[in-house]
Amino acid sequence: MNVQTLMNDMKIDFAGPYRMSINGELVDAAEKFDVFNPATGEVIVRAPNASREQVEAAIAAARAAQPGWAALSWERRREYITAYADALDANKEDIITLLTTEQGKPRHSMATTEVDYAIYWVREVAKRKLEDEILEDTPEHIVKVARSPLGVVGAITPWNFPILLGLWKLAPCLITGNTLVMKPSPYTPLGTLRFGEIAQRVFPKGVVNIVSGGNEQGVWITEHPHIAKVSFTGSTATGKKVMAAASGTLKRITLELGGKDPAIILPGADVKALVPVLFDAAFGNSGQWCIAAKRIYVHDSIYDEFRDAFVAHAKTKTVGNGMDPNTDLGPIQNRMQYGKLLDMFADVKKNGYKVALGGTIDESLPGNFVPVTIVDNPPKDSRIVREEPFGPIVPLLRWTDLEQVIADANDTDFGLAASVWGPDREAAIKVAERIEAGTVWVNEIHIHGIDIPFGGHKQSGMGVENGREGLEEFTNAKTYMFRK
Repeated sequence: MNVQTLMNDMKIDFAGPYRMSINGELVDAAEKFDVFNPATGEVIVRAPNASREQVEAAIAAARAAQPGWAALSWERRREYITAYADALDANKEDIITLLTTEQGKPRHSMATTEVDYAIYWVREVAKRKLEDEILEDTPEHIVKVARSPLGVVGAITPWNFPILLGLWKLAPCLITGNTLVMKPSPYTPLGTLRFGEIAQRVFPKGVVNIVSGGNEQGVWITEHPHIAKVSFTGSTATGKKVMAAASGTLKRITLELGGKDPAIILPGADVKALVPVLFDAAFGNSGQWCIAAKRIYVHDSIYDEFRDAFVAHAKTKTVGNGMDPNTDLGPIQNRMQYGKLLDMFADVKKNGYKVALGGTIDESLPGNFVPVTIVDNPPKDSRIVREEPFGPIVPLLRWTDLEQVIADANDTDFGLAASVWGPDREAAIKVAERIEAGTVWVNEIHIHGIDIPFGGHKQSGMGVENGREGLEEFTNAKTYMFRK
């Protein structure tokens, strides 16, 4: 069979019904919920709302499949996961279109990038392996540390990057010998249901299970005694609830939560080069990402130049339907988040903060469209500076004293990521070393890698994803000692 024939055999019917994956079967549910297109407000489809019994069945299937899956060699599991990446690739164009339809991000840019990156991630994670570590090897004694799988992992994924962040969890979970029960956000379940359907073409039954629904299905998973670990990406408020629910059985948790990421621009920075980079860092995905640059601190000597250039660049961008190739930024994904932004915009207006661009949401539009908005030097205790808006509104903040700006950058309950920009690399690094965050970029931003650990400090999360450390989060350390 040639490669093209093989790829055609892996394709699924994207026009068919959306069903959950439980124990190798595609399963519907008696109850359904609406999934909306955020660019039009129209219902795309009614997705299955898993019953308690179906969630139990998914967990039981994963539990039954796990010993056999763990017994396979790393190499054999790698073959399965690589075949899965091939199957995803065969369905890539349909996945991209579906992602734009349910999430809103532009198909020709960010949606394509997300899906390409996710498939690449699956392939690369499959190549990794946790080797045993020999701590002692003498003529009398050996001490070895090995990594053993945890069992069944519950993964709960968000609506801002549903494909990428779902597969970020799936690949390391499976390569380390665990099985999976995943629940996507009720706002963006469709792509995950589809990649679950694709998984049933590749993996043994019960290895990958996908259930859809709202908050209650997430609670059933996090509280369940047969779930050994929960990997959650979402808000800090929900992360705290996940942590509390997981405490009943002391299950392992990885929490990748909110951020209020500062970007500090030092004197002498190249404004012309920096503006497009920081615009994308702040407003990419319409500001709906945890690592967006959400507070931009600009030194007084270049503040006016930066603000004016930043506004001018922003004016060249188009907000619209993600299926339109002329769109740069799509809609806000759901009405709940749209409502939060209406409240934030109202607070900016009520307090009379200076707005350099935007500032008014046209509620008459059919979709969840929010204009690019730049707030000009609001007070440091303002909501737009203190809270995470998760949308296309960013404050620019003027600074003069280095000690104070570092203190201001750290004055937050969040600690996910940050960036420092300046012509003197060593000076910028010294600033970066003092920022309280899990990731700090210097003269670059949003660089990730398979082997680069990513996780938050403070209330931005617990544990890490990616890198050796990320793989280890899906395992227990097991120490063996042998008397020769």
